[in-house]
Amino acid sequence: MNHNTERSGRRSQDADKLKISFEFFPPKSEKMEENLWASVERLAPLSPSFISVTYGAGGSTRERTHDIVARMVEETKVKPAAHLTCVGATKQEVNDVIRSYADCGVNHIVALRGDPVDGVGSRYEPHTGGYVNAADLVSGIREIGDFEVTVSAYPEKHPESPDFAMDIEMLRQKVDAGATRAITQFFFDNDLYEAYVERVRRAGIFIPIVPGILPIHNFKQMANFASRTGASVPQWLANRFEGLDDDPETHRLVAAAIAAEQVQDLLERGIDDFHFYTMNRANLSYAICHLLGLRPDGA
Repeated sequence: MNHNTERSGRRSQDADKLKISFEFFPPKSEKMEENLWASVERLAPLSPSFISVTYGAGGSTRERTHDIVARMVEETKVKPAAHLTCVGATKQEVNDVIRSYADCGVNHIVALRGDPVDGVGSRYEPHTGGYVNAADLVSGIREIGDFEVTVSAYPEKHPESPDFAMDIEMLRQKVDAGATRAITQFFFDNDLYEAYVERVRRAGIFIPIVPGILPIHNFKQMANFASRTGASVPQWLANRFEGLDDDPETHRLVAAAIAAEQVQDLLERGIDDFHFYTMNRANLSYAICHLLGLRPDGA
Protein backbone atom coordinates (compact mmCIF):
# COMPACT_ATOMS: atom_id res chain seq x y z
CA MET A 1 0.00 0.00 0.00
CA ASN A 2 2.74 2.45 0.93
CA HIS A 3 4.71 1.45 -2.16
CA ASN A 4 1.74 2.28 -4.40
CA THR A 5 1.21 5.59 -2.63
CA GLU A 6 4.85 6.52 -3.16
CA ARG A 7 4.64 5.70 -6.86
CA SER A 8 1.43 7.71 -7.24
CA GLY A 9 2.93 10.68 -5.42
CA ARG A 10 6.10 10.60 -7.49
CA ARG A 11 4.12 10.40 -10.72
CA SER A 12 2.00 13.39 -9.71
CA GLN A 13 5.09 15.40 -8.82
CA ASP A 14 6.73 14.51 -12.16
CA ALA A 15 3.57 15.51 -14.03
CA ASP A 16 3.60 18.94 -12.40
CA LYS A 17 6.97 19.75 -13.92
CA LEU A 18 6.50 17.84 -17.18
CA LYS A 19 6.57 19.83 -20.43
CA ILE A 20 5.43 18.30 -23.69
CA SER A 21 5.08 19.20 -27.35
CA PHE A 22 3.68 17.31 -30.34
CA GLU A 23 4.59 17.06 -34.01
CA PHE A 24 2.23 16.61 -36.96
CA PHE A 25 2.71 16.46 -40.71
CA PRO A 26 0.49 18.13 -43.34
CA PRO A 27 -2.33 15.83 -44.53
CA LYS A 28 -2.46 14.59 -48.13
CA SER A 29 -6.23 14.07 -48.33
CA GLU A 30 -9.47 15.42 -46.91
CA LYS A 31 -9.84 12.37 -44.66
CA MET A 32 -6.29 12.77 -43.35
CA GLU A 33 -7.01 16.43 -42.66
CA GLU A 34 -10.08 15.50 -40.61
CA ASN A 35 -7.91 13.06 -38.65
CA LEU A 36 -5.27 15.72 -38.05
CA TRP A 37 -7.73 18.21 -36.56
CA ALA A 38 -9.36 15.49 -34.46
CA SER A 39 -5.88 14.63 -33.15
CA VAL A 40 -5.11 18.27 -32.36
CA GLU A 41 -8.43 18.54 -30.52
CA ARG A 42 -7.61 15.40 -28.56
CA LEU A 43 -4.12 16.51 -27.49
CA ALA A 44 -4.64 20.26 -27.00
CA PRO A 45 -6.27 19.86 -23.52
CA LEU A 46 -2.95 18.42 -22.29
CA SER A 47 -1.56 21.98 -22.59
CA PRO A 48 1.45 21.30 -24.83
CA SER A 49 4.12 24.00 -25.03
CA PHE A 50 3.56 23.97 -28.79
CA ILE A 51 2.47 21.79 -31.69
CA SER A 52 4.80 21.74 -34.68
CA VAL A 53 3.85 21.06 -38.28
CA THR A 54 6.45 19.59 -40.62
CA TYR A 55 7.47 20.50 -44.14
CA GLY A 56 7.33 17.95 -46.96
CA ALA A 57 10.42 16.81 -48.84
CA GLY A 58 11.70 19.58 -51.08
CA GLY A 59 9.22 22.00 -49.54
CA SER A 60 6.38 20.10 -51.22
CA THR A 61 3.83 20.89 -48.50
CA ARG A 62 4.79 24.53 -47.95
CA GLU A 63 1.29 25.92 -48.49
CA ARG A 64 -0.43 23.21 -46.45
CA THR A 65 1.97 23.75 -43.55
CA HIS A 66 1.23 27.48 -43.65
CA ASP A 67 -2.54 26.92 -43.76
CA ILE A 68 -2.48 24.52 -40.81
CA VAL A 69 -0.43 26.75 -38.51
CA ALA A 70 -2.50 29.79 -39.49
CA ARG A 71 -5.68 27.89 -38.60
CA MET A 72 -4.16 26.84 -35.27
CA VAL A 73 -3.57 30.50 -34.45
CA GLU A 74 -7.13 31.45 -35.42
CA GLU A 75 -9.12 28.53 -34.01
CA THR A 76 -7.19 27.04 -31.08
CA LYS A 77 -5.31 28.07 -27.95
CA VAL A 78 -2.34 25.95 -28.99
CA LYS A 79 0.89 27.69 -29.93
CA PRO A 80 2.01 26.39 -33.33
CA ALA A 81 5.56 26.01 -34.59
CA ALA A 82 6.10 25.89 -38.35
CA HIS A 83 8.85 23.77 -39.88
CA LEU A 84 10.95 25.41 -42.57
CA THR A 85 13.71 23.97 -44.74
CA CYS A 86 16.32 25.24 -47.19
CA VAL A 87 15.39 22.72 -49.87
CA GLY A 88 14.06 23.68 -53.29
CA ALA A 89 13.74 27.43 -52.81
CA THR A 90 15.71 30.66 -53.13
CA LYS A 91 16.43 32.85 -50.12
CA GLN A 92 13.76 35.29 -51.31
CA GLU A 93 11.15 32.52 -51.53
CA VAL A 94 12.01 31.25 -48.06
CA ASN A 95 12.02 34.79 -46.66
CA ASP A 96 8.54 35.34 -48.07
CA VAL A 97 7.37 32.25 -46.15
CA ILE A 98 8.98 33.53 -42.95
CA ARG A 99 7.23 36.89 -43.31
CA SER A 100 3.92 35.19 -44.04
CA TYR A 101 4.25 33.25 -40.77
CA ALA A 102 4.88 36.48 -38.89
CA ASP A 103 1.87 38.08 -40.57
CA CYS A 104 -0.47 35.31 -39.39
CA GLY A 105 0.82 35.35 -35.82
CA VAL A 106 3.30 32.45 -35.84
CA ASN A 107 6.45 33.35 -33.90
CA HIS A 108 8.11 29.92 -33.58
CA ILE A 109 9.95 28.25 -36.48
CA VAL A 110 11.64 24.86 -36.56
CA ALA A 111 14.58 25.52 -38.89
CA LEU A 112 16.00 22.52 -40.74
CA ARG A 113 18.31 22.01 -43.67
CA GLY A 114 15.91 19.39 -45.02
CA ASP A 115 16.42 16.10 -46.81
CA PRO A 116 17.96 16.06 -50.30
CA VAL A 117 15.48 16.41 -53.14
CA ASP A 118 16.22 12.82 -54.20
CA GLY A 119 15.55 11.51 -50.70
CA VAL A 120 17.48 10.36 -47.64
CA GLY A 121 20.84 8.89 -48.59
CA SER A 122 21.36 10.97 -51.72
CA ARG A 123 23.78 13.89 -51.89
CA TYR A 124 22.51 17.24 -50.64
CA GLU A 125 23.03 20.20 -52.95
CA PRO A 126 22.00 23.69 -51.83
CA HIS A 127 19.46 25.37 -54.08
CA THR A 128 20.92 28.02 -56.37
CA GLY A 129 20.48 31.30 -54.52
CA GLY A 130 19.10 29.48 -51.49
CA TYR A 131 20.18 29.08 -47.89
CA VAL A 132 23.19 26.77 -47.67
CA ASN A 133 22.33 24.93 -44.45
CA ALA A 134 20.31 25.17 -41.24
CA ALA A 135 22.70 27.64 -39.59
CA ASP A 136 22.40 29.92 -42.61
CA LEU A 137 18.61 29.58 -42.43
CA VAL A 138 18.54 30.41 -38.69
CA SER A 139 20.56 33.54 -39.39
CA GLY A 140 18.10 34.55 -42.11
CA ILE A 141 15.12 34.01 -39.80
CA ARG A 142 16.76 36.14 -37.12
CA GLU A 143 17.34 38.98 -39.59
CA ILE A 144 13.63 39.07 -40.42
CA GLY A 145 12.07 38.92 -36.95
CA ASP A 146 12.25 38.00 -33.29
CA PHE A 147 11.25 34.37 -33.72
CA GLU A 148 11.75 31.49 -31.36
CA VAL A 149 13.92 29.15 -33.41
CA THR A 150 14.17 25.41 -32.80
CA VAL A 151 16.71 23.23 -34.62
CA SER A 152 17.49 19.52 -34.84
CA ALA A 153 20.05 17.47 -32.91
CA TYR A 154 21.25 13.91 -33.39
CA PRO A 155 22.15 11.68 -30.40
CA GLU A 156 23.73 9.18 -32.81
CA LYS A 157 25.01 12.00 -35.08
CA HIS A 158 23.53 12.98 -38.41
CA PRO A 159 24.07 10.19 -40.98
CA GLU A 160 26.01 12.61 -43.20
CA SER A 161 28.37 13.76 -40.43
CA PRO A 162 31.76 12.02 -40.51
CA ASP A 163 32.06 12.12 -36.70
CA PHE A 164 30.54 13.62 -33.55
CA ALA A 165 32.96 16.54 -33.55
CA MET A 166 31.70 17.76 -36.92
CA ASP A 167 28.10 17.06 -35.91
CA ILE A 168 28.37 19.14 -32.73
CA GLU A 169 30.18 21.89 -34.61
CA MET A 170 27.13 22.14 -36.89
CA LEU A 171 24.93 22.46 -33.81
CA ARG A 172 27.23 25.18 -32.47
CA GLN A 173 26.88 27.11 -35.73
CA LYS A 174 23.09 26.93 -35.45
CA VAL A 175 23.21 28.18 -31.87
CA ASP A 176 25.64 30.98 -32.78
CA ALA A 177 23.18 32.00 -35.52
CA GLY A 178 20.39 32.33 -32.95
CA ALA A 179 18.77 28.95 -32.30
CA THR A 180 17.03 28.81 -28.92
CA ARG A 181 16.23 25.09 -28.58
CA ALA A 182 17.13 21.76 -30.18
CA ILE A 183 14.90 18.70 -30.55
CA THR A 184 16.60 15.37 -31.08
CA GLN A 185 15.92 12.75 -33.66
CA PHE A 186 14.10 9.84 -32.04
CA PHE A 187 16.14 7.30 -30.10
CA PHE A 188 15.42 4.30 -27.90
CA ASP A 189 18.56 4.06 -25.76
CA ASN A 190 18.52 6.81 -23.14
CA ASP A 191 22.22 6.32 -22.45
CA LEU A 192 22.92 7.51 -26.00
CA TYR A 193 20.91 10.67 -25.38
CA GLU A 194 22.62 11.35 -22.07
CA ALA A 195 26.08 10.84 -23.58
CA TYR A 196 25.18 13.18 -26.44
CA VAL A 197 24.01 15.94 -24.09
CA GLU A 198 27.26 15.59 -22.13
CA ARG A 199 29.25 16.03 -25.38
CA VAL A 200 27.20 19.10 -26.25
CA ARG A 201 27.67 20.67 -22.81
CA ARG A 202 31.42 20.00 -22.88
CA ALA A 203 31.47 21.87 -26.18
CA GLY A 204 30.00 24.91 -24.43
CA ILE A 205 26.50 24.64 -25.90
CA PHE A 206 23.78 25.22 -23.33
CA ILE A 207 20.45 25.55 -25.14
CA PRO A 208 17.80 22.96 -24.16
CA ILE A 209 18.26 19.61 -25.94
CA VAL A 210 14.72 18.20 -25.94
CA PRO A 211 14.44 14.44 -26.47
CA GLY A 212 12.30 13.42 -29.43
CA ILE A 213 10.05 10.48 -28.49
CA LEU A 214 8.59 8.23 -31.18
CA PRO A 215 5.57 6.12 -30.17
CA ILE A 216 5.85 3.05 -32.38
CA HIS A 217 2.68 2.64 -34.44
CA ASN A 218 4.26 0.12 -36.82
CA PHE A 219 7.51 -1.51 -35.75
CA LYS A 220 8.62 -2.69 -39.21
CA GLN A 221 8.04 0.73 -40.79
CA MET A 222 9.86 2.42 -37.93
CA ALA A 223 12.84 0.05 -38.19
CA ASN A 224 13.11 0.67 -41.93
CA PHE A 225 13.01 4.44 -41.43
CA ALA A 226 15.55 4.23 -38.60
CA SER A 227 17.99 2.33 -40.82
CA ARG A 228 17.88 5.19 -43.36
CA THR A 229 18.28 7.98 -40.82
CA GLY A 230 21.05 6.58 -38.65
CA ALA A 231 18.95 5.78 -35.57
CA SER A 232 19.71 2.43 -33.94
CA VAL A 233 17.03 -0.09 -33.00
CA PRO A 234 18.12 -2.17 -29.98
CA GLN A 235 17.53 -5.92 -30.11
CA TRP A 236 15.49 -5.79 -26.89
CA LEU A 237 13.06 -3.46 -28.68
CA ALA A 238 12.69 -5.81 -31.63
CA ASN A 239 12.06 -8.66 -29.18
CA ARG A 240 9.21 -6.73 -27.53
CA PHE A 241 7.32 -6.52 -30.83
CA GLU A 242 8.10 -10.04 -32.03
CA GLY A 243 4.98 -11.89 -33.15
CA LEU A 244 2.71 -8.82 -33.11
CA ASP A 245 2.49 -8.11 -36.87
CA ASP A 246 -1.11 -9.36 -36.92
CA ASP A 247 -2.06 -8.25 -33.43
CA PRO A 248 -2.49 -4.46 -33.60
CA GLU A 249 -4.18 -4.14 -30.21
CA THR A 250 -1.32 -5.77 -28.32
CA HIS A 251 1.14 -3.82 -30.50
CA ARG A 252 -0.46 -0.56 -29.30
CA LEU A 253 -0.35 -1.62 -25.66
CA VAL A 254 3.31 -2.62 -25.91
CA ALA A 255 4.18 0.61 -27.75
CA ALA A 256 2.51 2.77 -25.09
CA ALA A 257 4.33 0.93 -22.30
CA ILE A 258 7.72 1.22 -24.02
CA ALA A 259 7.41 4.95 -24.65
CA ALA A 260 6.12 5.60 -21.12
CA GLU A 261 9.03 3.61 -19.67
CA GLN A 262 11.48 5.60 -21.77
CA VAL A 263 10.07 8.96 -20.67
CA GLN A 264 9.85 7.86 -17.02
CA ASP A 265 13.52 6.87 -17.09
CA LEU A 266 14.44 10.24 -18.61
CA LEU A 267 12.40 12.00 -15.91
CA GLU A 268 14.41 10.15 -13.27
CA ARG A 269 17.56 11.40 -15.00
CA GLY A 270 16.35 14.97 -14.59
CA ILE A 271 14.76 15.57 -18.01
CA ASP A 272 11.34 17.23 -17.95
CA ASP A 273 10.70 18.38 -21.53
CA PHE A 274 9.64 15.96 -24.29
CA HIS A 275 8.66 16.21 -27.95
CA PHE A 276 6.36 13.47 -29.31
CA TYR A 277 6.41 12.48 -32.97
CA THR A 278 2.69 11.67 -33.23
CA MET A 279 2.52 10.51 -36.86
CA ASN A 280 -0.84 12.36 -36.84
CA ARG A 281 -2.32 9.81 -34.44
CA ALA A 282 -3.38 11.11 -31.08
CA ASN A 283 -4.42 8.08 -29.06
CA LEU A 284 -1.01 6.52 -28.46
CA SER A 285 0.63 9.83 -27.48
CA TYR A 286 -2.38 10.64 -25.29
CA ALA A 287 -2.15 7.27 -23.54
CA ILE A 288 1.57 7.76 -22.89
CA CYS A 289 0.95 11.20 -21.39
CA HIS A 290 -1.82 9.74 -19.22
CA LEU A 291 0.53 7.04 -17.93
CA LEU A 292 2.96 9.82 -17.01
CA GLY A 293 0.32 11.56 -14.90
CA LEU A 294 -0.75 14.31 -17.31
CA ARG A 295 -4.46 15.14 -17.30
CA PRO A 296 -6.58 17.44 -19.48
CA ASP A 297 -7.17 20.99 -18.32
CA GLY A 298 -10.02 21.00 -15.81
CA ALA A 299 -9.90 17.23 -15.23
